[in-house]
Amino acid sequence: MQHVTSIAFLLLTYANYLSRTSQYVNCGSIAIGPASLRAQAKKQVDYILGDNPSKMSYMVGYGDKFPQRIHHRGSSLPSIVDHSEFIACKEGTIYFNSSNPNPNPLIGAIVGGPGEDDIYEDDRADFRKSEPTTYINAPLVGVLAYFAANPDV
Repeated sequence: MQHVTSIAFLLLTYANYLSRTSQYVNCGSIAIGPASLRAQAKKQVDYILGDNPSKMSYMVGYGDKFPQRIHHRGSSLPSIVDHSEFIACKEGTIYFNSSNPNPNPLIGAIVGGPGEDDIYEDDRADFRKSEPTTYINAPLVGVLAYFAANPDV
């Protein structure tokens, strides 16, 4: 998802630049304009949110099917309400190794997502696919803010 969210952000940024300067990008004999770039960025967001071969949203808590076992310490440990004792670093291993869904869903987090084969196993130990990171989530915040402010795009 790192590339998907970053590219969507860049597409919107460049589309806005082209729009303000009344320009197009020539790709061979095809002229690509701001509307086309915005449409491509929206397709990327739609993919992240479930319009993909797995019909799975890669945003925790969004839609009917989303990651349940993300690679995130705070999300994979029990709540202080359920486990009031201190959990030291090594004591968290039993929760990390559990196949149960995370007890504290990190709602809104985007995980690394599927591999090139569009397969996502929802495995906490597969950090490349299941870890939410700032460099994945930050660009998407900008993209979602743009589409929220411009719902007709």
